[in-house]
Amino acid sequence: MGYPPEREEGKIEYKLKLANVDRERLEKLASQMRYRLAEGGGEAFYVIGITNEGEPLGLPENEALLSLKNLSKVAEVIGAKVQLVRKRRGKRGIILETLIRLSREDSPPIYVNVASLGNVDAGKSTLIGVLTTGALDDGDGSTMRSIARYLHEIESGRTSSISTHLLGYDSHGKVVNYEILNPLDEAQIHLKSSKVIVLVDLGGHERYLRTTLRGVMSRVPDYAMLVVGANAGLSMMGKEHLGIAVALKIPLFITVTKIDMVHEDVVNRCIEEIRTLLKMPGISKLPFEIKDQDDVVVAAKHVSSGRVVPIFKVSNVTGEGLELLKRFFNLLPPRMSWKERSESPLLMYIDDIFNVKGVGPVIAGLVLYGSVHVDEKVLMGPMEDGSWREVRVKSIHINRVSTRRAYAGVEATLAVTGVELEEIEKGMAIIDKDREPLSVREFNAKITVLKHPTTIRKGYEAVLHLGAIRSTVKFVDMEKEYMRTGDTGLVKLKFVYHPWYIRTQDVFVLRDARTRAIGRITQILKI
Repeated sequence: MGYPPEREEGKIEYKLKLANVDRERLEKLASQMRYRLAEGGGEAFYVIGITNEGEPLGLPENEALLSLKNLSKVAEVIGAKVQLVRKRRGKRGIILETLIRLSREDSPPIYVNVASLGNVDAGKSTLIGVLTTGALDDGDGSTMRSIARYLHEIESGRTSSISTHLLGYDSHGKVVNYEILNPLDEAQIHLKSSKVIVLVDLGGHERYLRTTLRGVMSRVPDYAMLVVGANAGLSMMGKEHLGIAVALKIPLFITVTKIDMVHEDVVNRCIEEIRTLLKMPGISKLPFEIKDQDDVVVAAKHVSSGRVVPIFKVSNVTGEGLELLKRFFNLLPPRMSWKERSESPLLMYIDDIFNVKGVGPVIAGLVLYGSVHVDEKVLMGPMEDGSWREVRVKSIHINRVSTRRAYAGVEATLAVTGVELEEIEKGMAIIDKDREPLSVREFNAKITVLKHPTTIRKGYEAVLHLGAIRSTVKFVDMEKEYMRTGDTGLVKLKFVYHPWYIRTQDVFVLRDARTRAIGRITQILKI
């Protein structure tokens, strides 16, 4: 039972013991904790009872508890809370693994975006409904209906749109949804939480793949949760969604649902099938089945590497396995460096458009870089003719809570003036004047064809997904005369109908009825 040596950078700190903490030492430790929290995006792991080299010595119980008490004093200085997540035996005594989190009173909640993927009828929406409401399902989709956005989704039992649902945790790691009158009240969850898991519910049916792709590309998820029904196993669309997460390098974990519906042998065969697939060349992941609380702590530490894939087994009807999954979400670390991104110029893609009576045009999307404040003048575009429009931000809401400023990493809703509703399109960018307002029509890219039934040649057209952009592109030039499944090469692409704001190094997905490809922009050409 060893630990890797402590690193100077990162969010993990080792302490052999914390005794006799005077004022000077307290301030020094608080400064160190601030650094670790900044490295971890508002969270850090502290392990008591081991040396800086990772040797698990351990402490007598009284010294371990005193060290934990002193660690809590250090956390109080900077407005953070300590959660004891695991107790282990060392060579000479106890080792305590703790999670430090900035408390809600002193900072905005930490946001972690999780995209829910998987085949139709795997139980994605039901699982999200059970997690966010705390109410078990009746076996007939009652919790799915409680979070559905549209009547046809309730009638069919299938999600066709993109919807987000919040699972909030307080500074002690308790789910706040269950403590408020309406467990789906976004405003109350935002105000009462120190950490918010944003669960992005996406459609699983093949006909909704374009919507699912837009959800994955525009929400920039920290993680993907692949939901697999134990009764059906990993189907074709489930494998397709797994391939998308792997191609986009999104760390993932797997939740096997409906374990109450089938015999244990069937569940085990389903997990074995998943294990075999994850180990295949081209995927090369390490499956890790979660069986107890210790496994949860280990999984939360390593899932962000992208190599380890935790596998959970749950029943939305009996509740089996749900507590382990909730604990995992509580410990799941933010992966994106939003604080660093906040210091860059503003960039936000429009993901939703509303016409609010008495307010006018309202746009929504994830703030990818920088920040935006009320009364700020920003640029919106490009329009169909390639021009950009200066607009003023009248108001900002985050999870239905009015605020003066929105920073990178949050999904914000902006009321704007200076533009007509019919001029706004999904996929347009909001930038500040420190960014060059590019209206790109042609660009070079390096693509890899993941799947194509025949050959791709010059003149071929497909739909490009980049951020919230969903637009047809044409292959105007190719390094290779033909491209087939598995081929990688340089191509020149042209937007067929509309210029867009894109940048070199942006990653995109190409989609057609039976084609999937992933690419990275290497050069902007025609503006």
